[in-house]
Amino acid sequence: MKITRTITVPGTPPALVYAYLSDFTTSEEWDPGTLETTLLEGDGGVGSRYHNRSVFRGRQTELTYVTVDLQPGRLVVMRGDNDTVGVQDTMSISAGPDGGSVLVYEADFRFKGLAKLATPFLRGPLRRLGDDAEEALARVLPQL
Repeated sequence: MKITRTITVPGTPPALVYAYLSDFTTSEEWDPGTLETTLLEGDGGVGSRYHNRSVFRGRQTELTYVTVDLQPGRLVVMRGDNDTVGVQDTMSISAGPDGGSVLVYEADFRFKGLAKLATPFLRGPLRRLGDDAEEALARVLPQL
């Protein structure tokens, strides 16, 4: 299941949005479910690994994220994985009006095993998660 949100960030240029989002430890500030994200391995570049502890529907879960692609000022792609879900976060950044930015945030969830059966019931909660992330990004990014 895929959720996509577009956020206009007035006054914050793409380079600043990219610098902030490419440091995945900032997910603690903008991802409403994230409790903690820690760099495990690497320097933050492609191939770096992160441990992420989150809450979804009242349950804690842990994922290992890997930086898949970085294109300075334009693109951040992270892939997270555990036994029940795989998720790919793609954050595309472009120039917006008046020196600001436009961020297109896409999270593509793929459930595994028995969790796959619950996918139809997770559409609403995942949409709400996307709405909450959009709200947080719209609040945090203009302050950079």
